[in-house]
Amino acid sequence: MDSAASRDHEELLSQALGRTADRAAQEEDPTLGDLDLAERNSLRRVGSRTTIHAEEQADGYEVEYRKLRLERVILVGVWTEGTAAEVEAAMGELSALAETAGAEVIEMLYQRRDKPDAGTYVGSGKVAELRDIVAATEADTVICDGELNPGQLVALENALNTKVIDRTMLILDIFAQHAKSKEGKAQVSLAQMEYLITRVRGWGGNLSRQAGGRAGSNGGVGLRGPGETKIEADRRRLRADMARLRKELAAMKTSREVKRSRRSVSLTPKIAIAGYTNAGKSSLINALTGAGVLVEDALFATLDPTTRKAQLADGRSIIFTDTVGFVRHLPTQLVEAFKSTLEEVVEADLMLHVVDGSAPFPLKQIQAVNKVIADIVRETGAQAPPEVIVVNKIDAADPLALAELRHVLEDVVFVSAVTGEGIGELESRIELFLNTLDSHVVLEIPFTRGELVSRVHEFGTVLGEEYTSGGTRIDVRLPRRLAEELREFTV
Repeated sequence: MDSAASRDHEELLSQALGRTADRAAQEEDPTLGDLDLAERNSLRRVGSRTTIHAEEQADGYEVEYRKLRLERVILVGVWTEGTAAEVEAAMGELSALAETAGAEVIEMLYQRRDKPDAGTYVGSGKVAELRDIVAATEADTVICDGELNPGQLVALENALNTKVIDRTMLILDIFAQHAKSKEGKAQVSLAQMEYLITRVRGWGGNLSRQAGGRAGSNGGVGLRGPGETKIEADRRRLRADMARLRKELAAMKTSREVKRSRRSVSLTPKIAIAGYTNAGKSSLINALTGAGVLVEDALFATLDPTTRKAQLADGRSIIFTDTVGFVRHLPTQLVEAFKSTLEEVVEADLMLHVVDGSAPFPLKQIQAVNKVIADIVRETGAQAPPEVIVVNKIDAADPLALAELRHVLEDVVFVSAVTGEGIGELESRIELFLNTLDSHVVLEIPFTRGELVSRVHEFGTVLGEEYTSGGTRIDVRLPRRLAEELREFTV
């Protein structure tokens, strides 16, 4: 960019900032409703963040959603409800999502409105100011904190003359980067295709060209005609690829259900660890089991469920399953694509709902997670398992915030997966819950049935054991199903 153009951009930016400053000055002495009007019209800066650059990724389809090559980005939000602190926390989360995708966040702006503008998301009047800021900062991409419809996407890109994506596109891109297993990659690809198939459009009109009707190319005599446009061809390719992925996922589902059926037959209790993304679920499972699961200070570091076996202090074995994290406004395409993975939550005997105690609004995170779980329960027809809320990261949390959580929440355990504080209490809480699933029995097993004694020790909590003339007498808590199988040996 030459120096004259640069000066023009700086001047435009100063004018935009000047208009915002004038409004701020008017807000100090509001009259006749000027305050409400100024709040509605102003674009507010949250602050800038500096992160790393993303590696370029190859294009997929010739559509408006190409795999993201985020570099310098501007975040834009609409404040429709809640306090200013809540909307700034939401923008901070969007910034963290952009960082996880590999972007450099240079501006964060939001506008107060009753609802997003139907045409341009932030309103046509504010689009001009945003265009000036985009030009002055030489931003590559604008990310909107919401789901844009195709019309809003086109209108914003045309007005800003830069790439525009929404929150859903951003999350899908992060999932595509983090998926490791074959099933996880297929699930993400299917979710991306379901999202973009309604958003296929041309670049400079090239996708509106039609394949002609030359003999041999389109069916010959009687079948010649305008043919399909490039857009139609891309949509047909997408539908074919989606059908292929669904078949692959159906085949993978069979394998997963076999493994799940084996676990369901097993008498080992199953505990699912669920919660908001980056709440410390993987760190918690490491603290409980020493499993060495990947731990990373990033959103959606875990996409593929991880299952680990551990022993409690009383000797009982349990299975922990680390699941994908949830997030505010999780795209419906991802909920559908990952439904098979999320079913691990509702099929567990107990769910540990992990909450980030150091987050600005942990109660909002709990609401977001509960909404997704309710959707899964409604889709699967299953019943949600009993829940224990685990407030993690208390070593980094504000004591006042923890006091509020203690007052509001019931059946909650406060832990730090990093320091180990509260882990013992959590294990005791798990033991107490599992005791409610057990039957307290006294068995007398003949000496010739030593394998049953071994099984009782493996799956039960032995309270007392002695040897009599009739065999081994054991006072034990057992899973109800096993106690029913051993009823003939009950004293």
